[in-house]
Amino acid sequence: MPTTTPARRGRLPTLARRAWWWLADYAYVTWWQVVGLVVPGGAQELRVPSGGVRPPVVLVPGVYESWRFMRPLARALHGHGHDVHVIQKLGFNRGTIPDMAALTTEHLAEADLRDVVVVGHSKGGLIGKYAMLRLDPEHRIRAMVTINTPFAGSPYARWVPLAAVRAFVPTDTVLAGLAAELEVNSRITSISSQFDPHIPGGSALDGATNVQLATPGHFRVLSDPALVPTILEVLEQARDA
Repeated sequence: MPTTTPARRGRLPTLARRAWWWLADYAYVTWWQVVGLVVPGGAQELRVPSGGVRPPVVLVPGVYESWRFMRPLARALHGHGHDVHVIQKLGFNRGTIPDMAALTTEHLAEADLRDVVVVGHSKGGLIGKYAMLRLDPEHRIRAMVTINTPFAGSPYARWVPLAAVRAFVPTDTVLAGLAAELEVNSRITSISSQFDPHIPGGSALDGATNVQLATPGHFRVLSDPALVPTILEVLEQARDA
């Protein structure tokens, strides 16, 4: 009978575990994308008439995600008294990072939002950092929380024939420019998962507060029980600053 070496025995469970994490991750994103399309409920349900607990929150989703994909997180933050804003003009976030950042800061100005904390998933964090660096002369954005943001890009983006995804190639001009500028990093809390199938290099950001959560997956980390408390801690610090 064939024998299995110790290295082989150790590798198989690791591969099987990661394959399961991949499947669970895509099941999660598929479910919540569909729910976002079919379940009613608009952006106004996330607003607090009195302005809510300061600071206000602006959600920025990832590529090919509408704001409704982040609705569970939005409702959780709203439930803690925060005025949560979404930017419907982003659509499914297929535009360039500079264009999406411009729409984000336009919303801040139109709603006259100040001392904002941006909460961005994946590409949303790159949009937020671009806005902080280039498009926020009045310093309306006080801080940002990012979730599995590819600050250093992803080597896998080279193999995807979609412009919205190829923007994450590590050598992309916009991405490389953002990575080189560190001045706003101290105002960023970068949250990552223990395993991200889309960002093999992780989401750690020099000079930022880096937090790793236990739930594996690029999308499923949005359901991690520690995510909301981590964001609330940042919001409390921003309020007291």
